[in-house]
Amino acid sequence: MTRRGRGGAGRGLVGAFLAIGLIGADAPAPRPAPGPLESAEARKGRAEELREVYFRSSSAWPAPRVDPGVDWRELGLLPAPVAPEGDPSTPAKVELGKKLFFDPRVSGSGQIACASCHDPDLGWADGRTTAFGHRRELLKRNAPTVMNLAFVDRHFWDGRAEGLEDQARQVILNPSEMSATPDSIVASLAAVPEYRDAFREAYGSDRIDVDATARALAAFERSLVGGRSAFDKFLKGDRGALSDEAVLGLDLFRGKARCINCHNGPAFTDGRFHDLGLSYYGRELEDLGRYRTTGKPEDVGRFRTPSLRNVTATRPYMHNGLFELDGVLNAYNAGMATLRRKPEQADDPLFPTKSPLLRPLGLNKQELGDLRAFLESLAEPKLRVRPPALPGLDAPRPR
Repeated sequence: MTRRGRGGAGRGLVGAFLAIGLIGADAPAPRPAPGPLESAEARKGRAEELREVYFRSSSAWPAPRVDPGVDWRELGLLPAPVAPEGDPSTPAKVELGKKLFFDPRVSGSGQIACASCHDPDLGWADGRTTAFGHRRELLKRNAPTVMNLAFVDRHFWDGRAEGLEDQARQVILNPSEMSATPDSIVASLAAVPEYRDAFREAYGSDRIDVDATARALAAFERSLVGGRSAFDKFLKGDRGALSDEAVLGLDLFRGKARCINCHNGPAFTDGRFHDLGLSYYGRELEDLGRYRTTGKPEDVGRFRTPSLRNVTATRPYMHNGLFELDGVLNAYNAGMATLRRKPEQADDPLFPTKSPLLRPLGLNKQELGDLRAFLESLAEPKLRVRPPALPGLDAPRPR
C-alpha cells in the first residue's frame, strides 16, 4: 500500500567533510543536541512496550515520521518476483542465467564474469570501494548488490537502465566493464554445443546473441531474492527474533531517524534518486549522477536509493564506497554534507542542491547503536552458493 506522508555525529564528522572539501566553512543548519542516555531498566521497559506494538499487524503500527509529499510504503515481507510479460521464469532459464553469470567468456577478455563484481560470498557485491572493470580499469562507482533487484525498476546508481535485461546488456557491452561485442558473444558462447542446447531448452531456439544472453542473466538475477532475515522472522510471528536494541532501532528507523522517507517498502528502497551532497561537484572526483542520464539540472548529484536488505554484507556504502556502516550512520546523523557555492559558482545553473529530506537528527550513541542493531537484523543467513560447472570447460579438479 502506498501512502502520502504527513508532516511530521558529532563535530568530528563535520570537520572531516570540511577536510575533503565537501562543505564550506559556513556550516549547515545547527544540529540538535543528542538527548540524554537512558538507563538499562528504562530501555528494557520501552523495548518491551515497542515489541508489543510492532508485533501487531503493520496496519496497526504507529504512523511513521514522513515528510509532506513523500510517497511511501510500509516495511514488510518481500513479495514473489514478477517476470516480464511474455517471458515467464522457468528453471531452465534461471539455470542457464546462473551459468552465464559465473562464466568469464561473456566478457570480451574472457577473464571477467558478472560474479567478479557480484560475488555471492560478498553479499552479491565485491567488497571494494569502487569496482574494477576491463583490464583492471578502476571504475568510478561502487558495485551494488544484485540481490533483490527484482523489486527495482531502474538500475545502476544513475538509473540509466530500465529493467534487468537492459542492465545486463549495458554491462556486457560497456568497454570499461565487460567489454564484449555482439560478435564476441557469438564466438565465445555459440561455439559451445552445451550452451546451444541450454538456450534451446530455455527459449526454444539455439540462437545465442547479446539479447538472449541478457534475458537469461536477468532471469537468474531476478531469482536472487532474500526474505530470511531476523526481521522477516519477526514479521512472520517469531516474537523473539529481534533483540531489544533492534526493536528500538525499528522504531527509530520509522520515527526520529527518518530513514523511512527513502528506505521504505518491503525492499527498503523508494527506487528514487536523491542528492546526498556527495557529488564532489567541481572537484577531482566529481560524479553528476542521474544528470548524465536525463540532462535535467535538478538531477545533478542524485543517485538511486539502495535497498537496505542484507546491508551489513554489502559494505562499503554510497555510490563511491565512501563509508563503512558507522560512518553512514554518523553522516546521516549530521545531516550529510552541504555543498557551498564558491564565488565563481554563484550563477551556476547546475550547482547541486542536497535533498530537503536530509537534516541533522540529534541521535545519541545509544540510538545510533539501536539503529545499527535494526540494520543488522536485515542480514540474510549465510548460504554458500557453489559456482556451476561451466559448459565446454574441463571440470575443476578436487583440491
